[in-house]
Amino acid sequence: MKIGPKAVVVNGMSYVIRSALPGDAAALSALRVQIDGETEFMDRERGEGYIDPAGFEGLIRVDTEETRNLFLVAEAGGRILGYCRCEGSQLKRLSHRVEFGICILKEFWGYGIGRNLLQETVTWADAAGVEKMGLHVLEINTKAIRLYETFGFEQEGLLLRDKRLSDGQFYNTIVMGRLK
Repeated sequence: MKIGPKAVVVNGMSYVIRSALPGDAAALSALRVQIDGETEFMDRERGEGYIDPAGFEGLIRVDTEETRNLFLVAEAGGRILGYCRCEGSQLKRLSHRVEFGICILKEFWGYGIGRNLLQETVTWADAAGVEKMGLHVLEINTKAIRLYETFGFEQEGLLLRDKRLSDGQFYNTIVMGRLK
């Protein structure tokens, strides 16, 4: 699915939230690698699960065509600062829900990019008749958890000892959902 662009200004910074375009593929490929290396909140370490530009072009194409998928980017001055994706299922029993994920370059944390990407995604999901949005978040990512809660996400479960981080310790993952 595609949505129209929305201009945003937060803390003196202007950016646009818009649907991903095929021309974004190379930037998204590099951005994902960079973000994965900036924080342990992501599932991957830098370079793991690499998606090349052609892979991103394919994701963008599918997400544009599918009514239960959405791929948004935040862009300022021609640079992509972060993105989010919602992916639905073609299976009848799962067709009422989507899985959501979001990532932002660390240098742009604090400019409301995550909040605005999430707002646009929730607005789209509600208009598209999505009954449930689901996500997984590392238990120590308390800022993200609070943000999700402000949009109506609730804790549904806990995946114990789900991730081992660089300190060698295991951490739990919180399963969250938002019902329409």
